[in-house]
Amino acid sequence: MSNQSSKLLHVATLGKTVGIKGDMKLHIKSDFPEQFFAGAEFLTKDRDILVIDDVNMQKATIRLKTIHNPQDAKRFVNIDLYTTYEKTRESIKLKDGEFFWFDIFGCKVIQDGIALGVVKEIERIGAVNYLSVITDEVLVQKGESKSFLIPYHEPFLLKTDIDSKTIEVDGCLDILKAS
Repeated sequence: MSNQSSKLLHVATLGKTVGIKGDMKLHIKSDFPEQFFAGAEFLTKDRDILVIDDVNMQKATIRLKTIHNPQDAKRFVNIDLYTTYEKTRESIKLKDGEFFWFDIFGCKVIQDGIALGVVKEIERIGAVNYLSVITDEVLVQKGESKSFLIPYHEPFLLKTDIDSKTIEVDGCLDILKAS
């Protein structure tokens, strides 16, 4: 198993109990709510397996198998649910031009052949996703900021190649200089 597929990916957190059957609030941390369905399995940070018995997306509630009352459910309050990168790739089908965030992390950001830096993470501010970029050391030595944000949409993004771990951008050197 590759290092990336063995890593855990945080997809939700269980909240307070709701009602008399052991339902709990479900706080989804993923862009893919379709992965939460009866029978779906998730892991805890200790890699214990939790199986979903029932989900109500309108109420954002979930019930785990073997849980039938609020007292049993309370021991799972504030537990984070995880999946693996590998399982995510298998179960979630992306459209052309879409990428998992974890595949974008570590991509080199390039503009006109100049390495601007490497994507550290993606930040969602309001309705816009931003690449959080650690600036290339050569540019930092020239006095540029150690990190900067790039809006993750056109016209700034030209091409993302996950296989070569590169993202070609336009206008981002100006963003870096203004940071």
